[in-house]
Amino acid sequence: MHYVRHGTGTPILLLHGWSEFWYVWRKNVAPLAEAFDVVVPDLRGFGETEKVPLPDPPSRLLDDLVEDLRGLADALGFEKIGLVSHDVGSSVAQQFARRYPERLTGLFFFNCTYPGIGRRWAEPESVAEIWYQSFHRQPWAQEIVGESRRTCGIYLKHFLDHWAHEPGLFDAALDLWVDNFMRPGNLRGGFDWYVSTGEARMKLMREGAPELPKIETPARFLWGESDPILKVRWADRLGEYFAEFELTPVPEAGHFVHYEKPELANAEIARFFGSL
Repeated sequence: MHYVRHGTGTPILLLHGWSEFWYVWRKNVAPLAEAFDVVVPDLRGFGETEKVPLPDPPSRLLDDLVEDLRGLADALGFEKIGLVSHDVGSSVAQQFARRYPERLTGLFFFNCTYPGIGRRWAEPESVAEIWYQSFHRQPWAQEIVGESRRTCGIYLKHFLDHWAHEPGLFDAALDLWVDNFMRPGNLRGGFDWYVSTGEARMKLMREGAPELPKIETPARFLWGESDPILKVRWADRLGEYFAEFELTPVPEAGHFVHYEKPELANAEIARFFGSL
């Protein structure tokens, strides 16, 4: 497992989403390292972490990601950790909290995928946005996107622009994104997340939000108001899944709050974990 590590103090791990890798936290690592031991891994299948085939059944991938995280914490000698997560990482963080609550100090989320979204994934406005999740499940998707650096760049730039409040925010780093996803196995590694979660998402669309025990670990949410994928109005059911939480919508921010509003993100992360 590849990771970047800076700082000393209480350990916090930053978990990325798609279409991301560890570098999406670049504006957060140094400021947070002034007060914390900051570890930023590439999740299984992403970045420079080892590429392995999907488990059988594919739905077991989430459990594997949780065990990867536990193994990393053990290897680094961390008895307890704080988790800061986004998108894919937020699913890993929630599952970790349900399985290993005694290992956590707190949970900090940006634009969280959580069960309370339920049938709303199938709203007309949502269906028009989540086409890529079905596309990524196709075995030939990586061949089309990865046909050349140009096709990969066009594809990634669409999401980095469309999901942010202001298009162009990632332009200076786009070549690094293309370099990352053109690494052998990285497109398929990221797309495999959608293969693994496809059935669960369809079940949410058919049956709605499930009843689950509440996560007891203290949780903090910053949610970009301009996110077209994970809509801030969908945060209305957080209280059904988290026993203790605080939510703040963030104006003029989209899907990538930690990248779009790094000063706010860093201050709130420091305040939250500093108070625990």
